[in-house]
Amino acid sequence: MNEETLSIFDKDYNRLGECPRSQVHEKGYWHETFHCWLAHHDENSEEVYIYFQLRSDRKKDYPGLLDITAAGHVLSHESIKDGVREIQEELGLDIGFDDLSFAGIIKEVLNGGGFVDRELANVYLYTKPVTFESFTLQTDELSGMFRTTLQNFEKLFFHEKAEVSSEGFMMNEEWEKEYMTRNISINDFVDHPISYFHEIIKKVRRELLEK
Repeated sequence: MNEETLSIFDKDYNRLGECPRSQVHEKGYWHETFHCWLAHHDENSEEVYIYFQLRSDRKKDYPGLLDITAAGHVLSHESIKDGVREIQEELGLDIGFDDLSFAGIIKEVLNGGGFVDRELANVYLYTKPVTFESFTLQTDELSGMFRTTLQNFEKLFFHEKAEVSSEGFMMNEEWEKEYMTRNISINDFVDHPISYFHEIIKKVRRELLEK
């Protein structure tokens, strides 16, 4: 199987060329990623909810941790618009690129898993309501989906609370959804910089509460 090739950039988003994905991570080159957060305002509860995926325990990187609702690398021959495939592949949702709101580009560096991951993250929001029943997960990538209120999310990542409540589901051994509530902490999430989560909170708040 041929290895994926990614475009590489300098920190100012100037394209320098392309490299195999393994080399991009080994050498810590800047590269493009697509991030999509699902968040919506619930008219009944008057709360804003934000969704995050539970990574499969079989994943090589960050197994069993909570992460961005849907995300992935943008290959060297692709445009950012092609990143929308991650929503369809990982979550099974029929969401088009034109259904998303562009929230900006966030530069972030992750140092987990024995490599340096320097991402130019193109961040998008999907702000229409989605039910847990709507998800059809790519089970080799994900093992569940959860959500919490934006208020809880904010208190967690601004260190106002050590744990907050979330609700969602995990796939059981029969590949059926098992619904549950669980308390979550910062340690349950992939180790994105705290500043990344602060930016996401600000962007969701601006999109759903301040417009």
